[in-house]
Amino acid sequence: MITNDIIAAFDSVTPCSDRWIPNRYRQLGLFLLVMMLAALPWTAIAQETQAPSQDNQAEQVSPVMVPTFPVMLDGEVLFEVRGVSAYPAELRAKKVSGRIEAFAADLGRSIQSLRLVEESGFTTVYGGNQPLTSVVNADGRLEGGVERQLLAQVYLKRIAEAVKEHREQRKPKNLMFAIFYALAATGILASGWWGLRWTFNRLDAAIERRYKTRVKDFTVYKVLIFQADQMWAGFRGTLKAGRFLLVFLLLYAYFNFVFRLFPWTAYLGKQLFHIILDPLRVMGKGFIGAIPSLVFLVILVILLRYVLKFSKLIFYNLSLGRATFSGFDREWAWPTYRIFRTLLVIFGLVMAYPYIPGSSSDAFKGISIFLGVLLSLGSTSLIGNILAGYSLVYRRAFRIGDRVKINEHVGDVIERRLMVTHLRSLKNEEVIVPNSEIINGAVVNYSSLAKEQGLILHRTVGIGYETPWRQVEAMLMEAADRTPGLLKDPGPFVLQQGLGDCCVTYELNVYCDKPKEMMEFYSRLSQNILDVFNEHSVQIMTPAYERDPDQPKIVPKDQWYAPPAKPPEKSQEL
Repeated sequence: MITNDIIAAFDSVTPCSDRWIPNRYRQLGLFLLVMMLAALPWTAIAQETQAPSQDNQAEQVSPVMVPTFPVMLDGEVLFEVRGVSAYPAELRAKKVSGRIEAFAADLGRSIQSLRLVEESGFTTVYGGNQPLTSVVNADGRLEGGVERQLLAQVYLKRIAEAVKEHREQRKPKNLMFAIFYALAATGILASGWWGLRWTFNRLDAAIERRYKTRVKDFTVYKVLIFQADQMWAGFRGTLKAGRFLLVFLLLYAYFNFVFRLFPWTAYLGKQLFHIILDPLRVMGKGFIGAIPSLVFLVILVILLRYVLKFSKLIFYNLSLGRATFSGFDREWAWPTYRIFRTLLVIFGLVMAYPYIPGSSSDAFKGISIFLGVLLSLGSTSLIGNILAGYSLVYRRAFRIGDRVKINEHVGDVIERRLMVTHLRSLKNEEVIVPNSEIINGAVVNYSSLAKEQGLILHRTVGIGYETPWRQVEAMLMEAADRTPGLLKDPGPFVLQQGLGDCCVTYELNVYCDKPKEMMEFYSRLSQNILDVFNEHSVQIMTPAYERDPDQPKIVPKDQWYAPPAKPPEKSQEL
């Protein structure tokens, strides 16, 4: 066929060429023409051999990968068309939709004027003399290999039905019926609205009159969970939510019905239907598809729960001393259980993560990365204090109730948490110390050795060189003996710490087993030292010495209780 066209073209120009083309050039042209005609069959054969492979490739392309767009009339999808890069599917569909809508609006063109016209390589659907759409072989392959002519007949039938429906809906008679139905629906809506309001008002009043006084506080094992007012407010909120739901369904049914009555709003009615139905359909499909994963998660949670219960029972027995391990302290039981529980929960989350619905979505991954970055940036001190808290537990630095000195704070340990430790100071103040500061500093524990070996308390005095050191030590030992509550075994002892410029420094050391009373011991010990040295007319020369006074700086015994001090009774003095 191509050969005949070339020959005809050549013949059409040869009559005018005899007058001026030389004979040798005419022979050369004839030679070239013969060579071209000889090559054409081989070219056709090559194209025929390559065409099946290209068709196969086109047929192997998944329809999902081909861009398509729906052709619509009055919100109804008639069919979908494909596109190419030079003529996108959306542009093609809009033009086809526009031509079909123009044909439907033109009452002068009847539906019987719709026809098919076969052309070279494609089939065209005509509405009168106006082409509406064309169907090519690629459209048939898109629909699963359907013949082009059969697909064109389907398109023609759908266009005819849609045009007929389009014209029927716009007839005055049908529009009058639509208006009547809309008014009737409006009346039903008003009646239903009034009925729901009246019913719920009566129901609310009846329930409040009969049941409000019967609602009591909800407790579990004498622990208040919900107050009566909260429970009643929740019940009233449930009634209001039910009334709102019914009103919403009533309005939805009304607008969905009224919109579908008129051709200009029918599309909105269908969209309104899909707005409610599509999310429910998606959630339903998602829930059904997630059932195997949810079953796995439920089984995993049950297994982890029983493992935690069994491990809690073991650590409970360890904390009571019913079960022991070599080198394992009873106080380590619950902190160790918390560590084990945390690791087990992390293991469970790692196992459950692939089975959590939506975990593979980009949004879920983005939120996970954001939380990870936020945690890593803002929890440095938090994690440091938590690790320090556990480190303190296993270091046995102190226990609850011990008297300790942390930095400049002295007090009793009343609570130890993961991040902070609470102290009660000597002035009955609560001091909260971060565990990271404790782990990085020195801790003085006054209670850890007090019961077994005793805590040493000391007082230092400076006495002049004119006083025999034996006398001074004897007086200090007498002051220790007068102080009640100190240990006799081991007994007190005196150390000479230094020989100063003007006095000798003596240190009295005593033992006690009650570190929480150490401040009272210090006070009583100082009182007794002053009394003993006054009794023996020995002057204490510290903290400073300027000169020897004319009279010793002592307090006579008859002036110990100078006003406003009152002497104690003899039984108390003894």
